[in-house]
Amino acid sequence: MDDEKILELFAEHNPQAIQEAQNQYGAALKRLAFRFLGNEADAEECLNDVWFKAWNVLQTQKPEHLSAYLMQICRYTAFNMLDQKTAQKRNAVVVELTAEMEQCIPDDAAQETQTELSEILNEFLKSLSKEKRIIFVRRYWYGDSIAEIAQALHCREGKVKTSLCRSRKKLEKYLKERGVSYERKEFAQVHDSY
Repeated sequence: MDDEKILELFAEHNPQAIQEAQNQYGAALKRLAFRFLGNEADAEECLNDVWFKAWNVLQTQKPEHLSAYLMQICRYTAFNMLDQKTAQKRNAVVVELTAEMEQCIPDDAAQETQTELSEILNEFLKSLSKEKRIIFVRRYWYGDSIAEIAQALHCREGKVKTSLCRSRKKLEKYLKERGVSYERKEFAQVHDSY
């Protein structure tokens, strides 16, 4: 069943909407939740929350891309679960990805509205070559490891690390050019080991 029909089912408050969305996107969402939570039971709980939120929201909203919308709900839900369960000892993958991105997106950027920052990031991604965009999105949206990205793209891990480093530097410059600037902090060296 295509996204349009699934969204129609949600709008009609038809319980089949959840089943069809699970059939279409359940496996990918569970992998994403597990990647951040590292626990099968927590990933299942996260997925249940995703379906509950989708059920409540998609009756009145119609996102352009259902899969991206569900992934976003899943990511936020997983991060909220991490905050609640491990306030002091966050998942190593999330800590590493956050540290990497803090090098080019500062805390001060929170002053920008989420929509403005999203638009700037989308523009930035369009400026990258297809391969660099895939590497960047797989790392920072899906949380894929360096090894997983290299294997998927049939290249060496060093190439992926170099691409990510250059893309972060380019993003930092891109943000500064658009008025999102900040006092650069000293960061501990981040190793792309995951």
